[in-house]
Amino acid sequence: MADRGVDMLALPKEVKDQLAELDLELSEGDITQKGYEKKRTKLLLPFFIHTPVEAPPPAYDAQAPGPSNASGSTHANAHTQAPPPSSSSRYRDRRSRRPHRSGGTRDDRYRSDIHTEAVQAALAKHKEEKMALPMPTKRRSTYVQSPINNCTPPGSVGLTPSNQPDCFYFLRNSLHSSSSSEDEGALLRQSSVGAGLGAPAPSSLLQPPSLQSPDSWINRSVQGSSTSSSASSASSTLSHGESKPQPQPSQTQPQAQPQYKPQYQPQYQPQYQPQYQSQLQPQPQPQHPAIADMLAQARIGLSENSGPPPDVLAAAPQARGSSQVDRPNNPPVVRGMSRGQSRSSMMETADGVPVNSRVSTKIQQLLNTLKRPKRPPLSEFFVDDQEEIVEVPQPDPNTPRPEGRQIIPVKGEPLGVVSNWPPALQAALARWGATQGKSPALTALDITGKSLYTLTYGKLWSRSVKLAYTLLNKLGPKNEQVLKPGDRVALVYPNSDPGMFWVAFYGCLLAEVIPVPIEVPLSRKDAGSSQVGFLLGSCGVTLALTSEICLKGLPKTPTGEILQFKGWPQLKWVVTDSKYLTKPGKDWQPHIPTANTDPAYIEYKASKEGTVMGVAVSKVAMLTHCQALTQACNYCEGETLVNVLDFKKDMGLWHGVLTSVMNRIHTISVPYAVMKACPLSWVQRVHIHKARVALVKCRDLHWAMMAHREQRDTSLASLRMLIVADGANPWSVSSCDAFLNVFQIHGLKPEVICPCATSPEAMTVAIRRPGVPGTPLPARAILSMGGLSHGVIRVNTEDKNSALTVQDVGHVMPGALMCIVKPEGPPQLCKTDEIGEIVVNSRAGGNMYYGLPGVTKNTFEVIPVNALGAPIGEIPFVRSGLLGFVGPGSLIFVVGKNEGLLMVSGRRHNADDLVATALAVEPVKTVYRGRIAVFSVTVFYDERIVVVAEQRPDASEEDSFQWMSRVLQAIDSIHQVGLYCLALVPANTLPKTHLGGIHIFETKQHFLDGNLHPCNILMCPHTCVTNLPKPRQKQPVGVGPASIMVGNLVAGKRIAQAAGRDLGMIEDQDLIRKLRMWPTMMHQFLSEALQWRAQTDPDHCLYVLLNAKGVAVSTATCVQLHKRAEKIAVALTEKGSINTGDNVVLLYPPGIDLIASFYGCLYAGCVPVTVRPPHPQNLAATLPTVRMIIDVSKAACILTTQNLMRILRSKEAAATLNIKTWPTIIDTDDLPRHRPPTIYKPPTAEMIAYLDFCVSTTGMLTGVKISHSAVSALCRSIKLQCELYSSRQIAICLDPYCGLGFVLWCLASVYSGHQSILIPPMELESCLPLWLSTLSQYRIRDTFCSYSVMELCTKGIGTQTEILKARGLNLSCVRSCVVIAEERPRLALTMSFSKLFKDLGLSPRAVSTAFGSRVNLAICMQGTTGPDPSTVYVDMKSLRHDRVRLVERGAPQSLPLMESGKILPGVKVIIVNPETRGPLGDSHLGEIWINSPHSASGYYTIYGEESLQADHFNTKLSFGDPTTLWARTGYLGFVKRTELLDAAGHRHDALFVVGSLDETLELRGLRYHPIDIETSVSRAHRSIAESAVFTWTNLLVVVAELCGSEQDALDLVPLVTNVVLEEHHLIVGVVVIVDPGVIPINSRGEKQRMHLRDSFLADQLDPIYVAYNM
Repeated sequence: MADRGVDMLALPKEVKDQLAELDLELSEGDITQKGYEKKRTKLLLPFFIHTPVEAPPPAYDAQAPGPSNASGSTHANAHTQAPPPSSSSRYRDRRSRRPHRSGGTRDDRYRSDIHTEAVQAALAKHKEEKMALPMPTKRRSTYVQSPINNCTPPGSVGLTPSNQPDCFYFLRNSLHSSSSSEDEGALLRQSSVGAGLGAPAPSSLLQPPSLQSPDSWINRSVQGSSTSSSASSASSTLSHGESKPQPQPSQTQPQAQPQYKPQYQPQYQPQYQPQYQSQLQPQPQPQHPAIADMLAQARIGLSENSGPPPDVLAAAPQARGSSQVDRPNNPPVVRGMSRGQSRSSMMETADGVPVNSRVSTKIQQLLNTLKRPKRPPLSEFFVDDQEEIVEVPQPDPNTPRPEGRQIIPVKGEPLGVVSNWPPALQAALARWGATQGKSPALTALDITGKSLYTLTYGKLWSRSVKLAYTLLNKLGPKNEQVLKPGDRVALVYPNSDPGMFWVAFYGCLLAEVIPVPIEVPLSRKDAGSSQVGFLLGSCGVTLALTSEICLKGLPKTPTGEILQFKGWPQLKWVVTDSKYLTKPGKDWQPHIPTANTDPAYIEYKASKEGTVMGVAVSKVAMLTHCQALTQACNYCEGETLVNVLDFKKDMGLWHGVLTSVMNRIHTISVPYAVMKACPLSWVQRVHIHKARVALVKCRDLHWAMMAHREQRDTSLASLRMLIVADGANPWSVSSCDAFLNVFQIHGLKPEVICPCATSPEAMTVAIRRPGVPGTPLPARAILSMGGLSHGVIRVNTEDKNSALTVQDVGHVMPGALMCIVKPEGPPQLCKTDEIGEIVVNSRAGGNMYYGLPGVTKNTFEVIPVNALGAPIGEIPFVRSGLLGFVGPGSLIFVVGKNEGLLMVSGRRHNADDLVATALAVEPVKTVYRGRIAVFSVTVFYDERIVVVAEQRPDASEEDSFQWMSRVLQAIDSIHQVGLYCLALVPANTLPKTHLGGIHIFETKQHFLDGNLHPCNILMCPHTCVTNLPKPRQKQPVGVGPASIMVGNLVAGKRIAQAAGRDLGMIEDQDLIRKLRMWPTMMHQFLSEALQWRAQTDPDHCLYVLLNAKGVAVSTATCVQLHKRAEKIAVALTEKGSINTGDNVVLLYPPGIDLIASFYGCLYAGCVPVTVRPPHPQNLAATLPTVRMIIDVSKAACILTTQNLMRILRSKEAAATLNIKTWPTIIDTDDLPRHRPPTIYKPPTAEMIAYLDFCVSTTGMLTGVKISHSAVSALCRSIKLQCELYSSRQIAICLDPYCGLGFVLWCLASVYSGHQSILIPPMELESCLPLWLSTLSQYRIRDTFCSYSVMELCTKGIGTQTEILKARGLNLSCVRSCVVIAEERPRLALTMSFSKLFKDLGLSPRAVSTAFGSRVNLAICMQGTTGPDPSTVYVDMKSLRHDRVRLVERGAPQSLPLMESGKILPGVKVIIVNPETRGPLGDSHLGEIWINSPHSASGYYTIYGEESLQADHFNTKLSFGDPTTLWARTGYLGFVKRTELLDAAGHRHDALFVVGSLDETLELRGLRYHPIDIETSVSRAHRSIAESAVFTWTNLLVVVAELCGSEQDALDLVPLVTNVVLEEHHLIVGVVVIVDPGVIPINSRGEKQRMHLRDSFLADQLDPIYVAYNM
């Protein structure tokens, strides 16, 4: 930096002021580091002393910030502990844009270097193997906060977007690790300290100078400064912004670009070639077992001789070839393996991720990180039979416990009685107003720090009397009294106007109304505004006093009225400027009674939960408190007091407004705005007025110390008492020491520093009395943080890094009695070595929370009890909210506050301590010092710590991530607690309090509501969630299936089986008479059915196809369909040279051509295979699936339209695959005119009628063979269930390519003769109401749709029911609306559909579901008769253990399941244990097995290994009924006998489908269904449109689609993690936020989770954000 060679002492004053201003700008984030350097250099250039340059510039003179530990650091980091000073000029420029805001951003944050050394040492102690933590992946368009040209220090590694996510690693906490290796920080320190002592630097420790850590030279200038007293020397050394140039690590080494020596040379070239690759020098290569290992451990070593990293993975996954994922959207895997094999094989074979894939590398890193042991070690958990029990950590025998005797209450000195003490505070004002009228009471300063006006006691008295008179007599019309004594009045005055406040406060006291001082509301959205409204409401305030200037500044409505603030009662505003007050007549005097127990004023107080309550202080308590302060502080009449604190509450009010008037003290009030512009102003005021007492906070000491630039003319010798209001903050000790160190030469005496402890309820608890010169200062307590976290006092002797140094806050107040009680539970007295809450009994304390009697009792009327629970007396104590203990000599020590207490796993942590640790980790580059919030949230039965900080605009992603990771380490090491979440938000976005501090409760609320909008986030649930239940160990089943069955029978449970009605009965006698021969054929062939219909009823219309406008674009009568089928049969034999039994692919859009082609194939003796055509706009993704089905089915030819034929042969198709290898393509738009000589009739009904190919949700392509007999049986079953006859019309809005959708579209009408109105689902995209308007227009009674169609209607037109109703849409005709699916019924969707369209006449009973699977296309369908589908509620915890436990609606962890429709005629269902293959009892979870004439014959595979899956179609029970052949559906479910009766009068057996076995996730030994986790995730935040989950190597990955703005993206990460942990007891490994529509969904509306997984691993999702949870 530029101050090398500059004599800073000789600089002119204006240059020093400009430098101070620059420093302040940098600390507040108003200027970038680069701009700061530039301006500072420019300022110092004229004063530069030219000396010959012999050595390279010092190592710490880097040009700009770089990555925190491993890169250069700026000299400005000498100030990392504090914002530097300023001069008044800068404020003048900015005051125009800050009307009332008096606050800065610095409240309890002013600590010196005390903690930095401990933190750096703690980080250095982490000598484990550096685990490579994957940095989150962020889309570059989002949050472009940091400038592109962020400077990199000379020689440090440049990180670019292309390589940054992969080369960032940091040391993991010792908390979770046992391995060890050298740490960078330790090396850096050794080398720098060694060099500083003149020792030759060993070659192994040589490092590039730009990498020298700031710690090294801070540590050199502060050799061995501890957390407390010796830290003062550090502060003084660093307070001038200069540091002595240090000797270089090696003066002889030329300052060249650093040569990095990697620990190994990669054996491959990654695709993201790092830009610094050229700098790497080759070295011998340790042979690693797998490339994945190397990826996982890739890092750049700083030292030559650190050995190769240990192999963390026990068994490295084999690096797989990337052939499969090279395709843009992986086509499905072909079904060719047994069910037992499929799950594991899929995991190993389908995830072939290229080794250079960014995502898989990161997940590998994450896995390596998570493989390390956690602390505390997981002890043996237990699993209850009914319920998982949260693990309660066993008490550690080494936990420190209190050993002292029970504490004896501590008594303060007696409160002396002085003859001239007034009977009431108003009497004192009256006395001084009359006898000392010219004596100054208050001097207020203007914005520049100069005296603005002085209010004398005479003026204060006369104005207060005028106001009292006006309040009581002049507010209402015609002298009506608006206010009566005892009414509450709000005082709304800015901090810059103390005079108006004093007059208002004393005017209220004289009028005997109760003042309630509050902050000036700046906007309707002020943080905590509604809570202030709660305070005003609970106090019954209807009137607000304010000044004219303040009133003008309040936000107004367009009509000029004061805005109604959120949550506030209706207020009448009264201006109290003198010109508006009425002078009373000579005969009117205010009534001044002797102080009694009536409330005098109400002071507001915000609780930990954010509630703002009013502490009422009685008149006698106010007077007694003033007397006690007078005695304790030894106040004398006529003294001068400088007050920097807020005069509306707390110490600023008690000393600066009340006690000062009682003792005729002259108060100089220094507003906060002045402090911001000129931090030394209060010191100058002490000097000018020879003040005896000053009232400050640590931040004021700190600012004054930093602004102090050799001001020799300042003297603090007049001070006899420097009261430190936040001396109870454990970190205040360093500020006090540092301030004393700097100002001792200006006459400041050590004994005048008087810390005190206060709270709104107990008021002043203790204060250190001014000492006698020469007497030794009180000793400090150096406590173990470990002991503090267990609530006991232990002197820290071993590890100074985890020590807390606290100073005493003096003795108890005069006339008070104090004791320490346990903070939780009954107020039991603590032992002498135990930390507890301070409770006080005194006449000088608060009386109650006004208007809140319930809360009052617990705080103001506490009777302490002894160890046996017996009260120690009858006098009530007041809880102070302060945590502390009584030290030697009855000195009081405070270690924290109740509201900052974080209880994690039974241990206590103080939020302020955590803030200090976080800020000691290189704060200046990344975050703002005063803008950090620490709080806890309850997740999964314990408190979890969250840290939120504001990030500087110029901080790079890498810096932020590095800082966050080091904060994790530091907090972990020093406090032994894991952070749950660390979030960085953009500058100036956290809710602020009125004095500029962070509003903790509002921040917490934003976090929980998902409104925080972080720009960086790091979740660490794996680290800190240690109370998860034990993973389930599946016990070997020692009981055979026979025993289980017998056990069920003995227990009175029936075997879980159910059946539809008999298929063989022909009920329609008329039909038999009509058809004569037809019934004998009816179970044979569908081709004959069509021929028969063409002969008997040729003009009967079977099909009507609608377009998007609802117009019938084509129809097909029986004879038209028959004739077209004949022509297609001719084309097949003539053009395609097809042999009987060949497979033919039908490639058509949904329509009648598809149906005709199907029957044409049957007529020609071919086997049709329907395939969805490729999407013309997305050939690359959809064509490979078409190709795969064609290849797998060994199709001899393709039937299609002219249009699609062109697409198949187009250049675009050629870019995706080889178009020359297509089989024969026949265009059916141009057909022969003649009929075939014969129509083929199969010799047996067991021959294959068609192949049904489908991609399952697990990404498997499975083709099943459907025989002619199965087709007939299925059509007959549907006909009976749905009562389908020739006179009926049904509407179908389904895809016609597979499953039940194909059967209804192509087969059912030809069999049953009903008319089908066909609505292609794709038409709904251009006309959403098409399906519903068709139902209304055609008066349809039965309709079939898919979930995707139902969801389109629900989301698209669910809100437009009124418009649709006006158009005449009426759904009262719909009797049954069946959703066709192969999954668990989506109850939420069907219910919302029913509710939304109820207004259009849709019956709530109409909507139901069907269920089919690959082995049997139709198992259940609701049909027209029988009971409504029933719903049950099952316990999700039991479901994970493969058990069904029925619970009541609304029970916690309950899951509603709807029956999947009635079982079809001819179908028998049994529930079987998939492992033992034995039958299960009623309401037991097992695999659904089917026996039915319409089951598929088997899988169709290219391998011809049908034997592999033979048991899926023809398997037998191991016990019970050994003869029946069953088909295994692969779905889990259960059968429950209900109270409802079916058509035959028997009790109805309902089948409940839970989910597919193939899809279930096995995690922690439990079985999870993805849909359950996804339901929770979608509920977590309003911006989550859809979600999907999958696992990868035991990590749970959640993908969420973001429908809101991209700034919401990072809000989702903690909410998703929370909800999955709370509801499913799982830790999410990776959260991926993507755009809407990224999650692939098939035609049935089912999520393709495996496709999604493959796309994620191949890095093809283009996610908005990827968070890797630690």
